[in-house]
Amino acid sequence: MARLLDGINDPSDLRKLGLGELSILAKEVREEVLSVVSEVGGHLASTLGAVELTLALHYVFDTPKDRILWDTGHQAYAHKLICGRRDKFPTIRQLGGLSGFLSREESKYDIFGAGHAGTSVSAALGMVVAKALQGSEHKVVAVISDGCLSAGLTFEGLNQTGHLDKDLIVVLNDNEHFIDRRVGALSSFLSEQLTTGFAVKMQRGIRDFLRALPRVGEGLYHLGRRVKESFIGFVTPGLLFEGLGFQYVGPVDGHNLEKLVHTLRNVKNIERPTLVHVLTRKGKGYEWAEKDPVTYHSVAPFHVLTGKPKKEQQGIPSFTDVFASTLIRLAKENPKVIGITAAMGSGTGIDKLSREIPGRSYDVGIAEQHAVTFAAGLATEGWIPVVAIYSTFLQRGYDQILHDVCIQNLHVVFALDRGGLVGADGPTHHGVFDFAYLRSIPNMVIMAPKDEKELQHMLKTAIEHNGPIAFRYPRGAGWGVKMEGEIGRLEIGKAELLRPGKDIVLVGIGNTVVPAFKAAHDLSQLGIDAAVVNARFVKPLDRELLRDVLTQVPRLITVEDHVLEGGFGSAVLEFLAEEGITEIRVKRLGVPDRFIPHGTQEELRKMCGIDKDAITQAALQMVRGEKKRKKEGWERGSV
Repeated sequence: MARLLDGINDPSDLRKLGLGELSILAKEVREEVLSVVSEVGGHLASTLGAVELTLALHYVFDTPKDRILWDTGHQAYAHKLICGRRDKFPTIRQLGGLSGFLSREESKYDIFGAGHAGTSVSAALGMVVAKALQGSEHKVVAVISDGCLSAGLTFEGLNQTGHLDKDLIVVLNDNEHFIDRRVGALSSFLSEQLTTGFAVKMQRGIRDFLRALPRVGEGLYHLGRRVKESFIGFVTPGLLFEGLGFQYVGPVDGHNLEKLVHTLRNVKNIERPTLVHVLTRKGKGYEWAEKDPVTYHSVAPFHVLTGKPKKEQQGIPSFTDVFASTLIRLAKENPKVIGITAAMGSGTGIDKLSREIPGRSYDVGIAEQHAVTFAAGLATEGWIPVVAIYSTFLQRGYDQILHDVCIQNLHVVFALDRGGLVGADGPTHHGVFDFAYLRSIPNMVIMAPKDEKELQHMLKTAIEHNGPIAFRYPRGAGWGVKMEGEIGRLEIGKAELLRPGKDIVLVGIGNTVVPAFKAAHDLSQLGIDAAVVNARFVKPLDRELLRDVLTQVPRLITVEDHVLEGGFGSAVLEFLAEEGITEIRVKRLGVPDRFIPHGTQEELRKMCGIDKDAITQAALQMVRGEKKRKKEGWERGSV
């Protein structure tokens, strides 16, 4: 029997279906999402929870003429399926395939690219104002999650929308989660107001009373409905959003398609700021994801029947795991250490600290700016905050790092997880800008470990340092080095000569050091003697070691999992210029000046020319090419 989904090539096909057929389509969409994600991995629970909402939005609104903006792409896989990408859906998050997030380059239905949460309301308001300026009549809908309500940008957008009194529809997809369980006072308000026994009983009582009213008494009936609406506004977040200038509608069952369609059709006719509060269940329709929406937020390939991963986990711990276990160990030794994260407790390992030492960690929600300044406040009182945030997300707290931490020279430790090319999450998540945006700030120290053991030493160094200090480490498993022995403190600005050599110097930083060392071994088989330096520090550089090595070796290659502009290689070039070292050939390997797509980390490192083979080839070309040019020059001169 043919599936309804196979006949949906764009939302216009969806709108040809009867309302009763939408439930069948929702089931088929869930099955397709499960089938594909279980094979290739990706974001799962959020999309499963938003299937009915997605169908209802495209059913009611005339997309793409009407604009629908999704706040991040976690919940938008169903949107991709019904918006012309069904055949390509199995390529999601793979090199050359569909993005796991929203992408304007990918589809006219992806109105605004989104990989970082909190952007949709502000962008949607911009579109609403543009609509008014050009006199068009299309509607604009911003879909936000309850987790995004912790983002300051969301409230800035809501505040301006209410002030301008513009025709914007905001749909609040309330599933009680960020990636982890949601946190914060507003989250408590959302949960408690909707679930207290008093609230439930009162709503049920008012409903029963209204049903009992004789239909002949229309005036009394409408009065009763207004009483009910006033009560709902009192016991739900309606009061909050009304105060921001929005008409509040809801809460609505996000899995009841008939109610969703009816509500959205009514809201479509309102021409003022309106917020529709939709209650959904994260992971809806898949037992394992409903039971554990945190684990099934983003998954590797898994067996649908059992929910278990298809590939056994390696015995080698990830850099994140090593960071978490080391932080716990050092926090037990030093009662002043405090862990902080921004809605990424499980992603950064701070959740393990919170379980092991209750009261010594804080999840501030999707609020990176607040996380940094909160840490600065703690530091003024003698505490040692360790702010664990993905490199790409810490970009959002740049001014706070500069203004609130570094100008005051406060001892705040920044642990930047997912440093470098992260893989399948793509350009919105690659952590390839942190060296550049941090090293220009006075007082900041920047490190990157070559392996998981050195990560331990860097965390201890950071905790015992007195001032702003950051270290970044990559996503994924470590190198499998032995972890025995004491955790030591590194000398600030001191690099490590791993291998002497006379033909060329390979200087790596962070996760490029091991590939550089392996490249040196391959080069030795080809008769090229390569020195290898583990830089350890981006700022300050080990000027003494570099000076000693580079006065003896005439060729240098720097390697970094970071953009070339303003990165580690740039810092080395600045050093050479300051030292007046000119008789040396230099080549920088790193991420080129373009946004890198999604793919596996191995594919992307090869694409950017920073894997072992690329380092080997670059060194070969430099050494042999130079020898060849010298030989040709000598032959020409002898003629």
